[in-house]
Amino acid sequence: MPEAPEVQNVIAYLQQELTGAMIEKCTITYPGLCSNLSVEQFEHDIAGEHFRSFYRLGKYIVIELDDKDLVSHLRMEGKFLIFNNRAEFEAVDPIKDGKHIHAEFDLSDGRILCYRDTRKFGRLSLYEKVKDWRTLPALEKVGKDALDESLTANDLFEAVKKRKAPIKNILLDQSLIAGIGNIYADEILFEAGISPKSAASHLSLEDWQRILNAARRILAEAMRCGGSTIRSFSYGTGHAGSYQDQLKVHGKEGKCQNGGTDVVYTRVGQRGTWYCPKCQIEK
Repeated sequence: MPEAPEVQNVIAYLQQELTGAMIEKCTITYPGLCSNLSVEQFEHDIAGEHFRSFYRLGKYIVIELDDKDLVSHLRMEGKFLIFNNRAEFEAVDPIKDGKHIHAEFDLSDGRILCYRDTRKFGRLSLYEKVKDWRTLPALEKVGKDALDESLTANDLFEAVKKRKAPIKNILLDQSLIAGIGNIYADEILFEAGISPKSAASHLSLEDWQRILNAARRILAEAMRCGGSTIRSFSYGTGHAGSYQDQLKVHGKEGKCQNGGTDVVYTRVGQRGTWYCPKCQIEK
């Protein structure tokens, strides 16, 4: 699943390509894609709107239009593709790719924006425009973004000081801190020197400061690298990330980079987890 760095790079691509473009027509072919409106209402309401501004909260993409707000969550395999014209779009292999395209947005300049999703888990929500997009219903249960400067270690410490859940589970809780997924949770905890099995209630304020510092450094660097492409993440015309080359523990086998001890693979909260039992202290 794309995490904050991957989503941010998708947003940068969309912003560069779509700002000011007008949607002439929208066609939804998978009804489950529209989370809060019928297909007919969605297609009707978005026609004639221009792309104005692009934002991110955690793993969500927020697009401000003229009179509407569009919210997208890519989930596991969602991707936005832009074709230069109808002929280019129709040249897509109908078996390999075409059947996975669930939304088409015909733009006034002749291009076609498509939403492709092999797993069909992604969702689009369309709302009447509000003054503050953070108040949109799709985002009401999403916590502060991991890179939000107003989020403090004390906020996190106070929120979980009575929770016995493993810290790995806590970092994946998007209602507490948004934007961190499985890959970066492993990397953050390795840098912070904390075992993913540690009970959240056992962590000190200093532990949380190390976690928050690590999260901000790693996520920011991953964004600069275009995210991590481990299985299938890409955006635009095949753009892929390179931060996977800097991963220190996630997906690694053999000795820890600090030497001596093997990296351990286990499952924490039903999620595949990599950590070093020597470098990462269990609390």
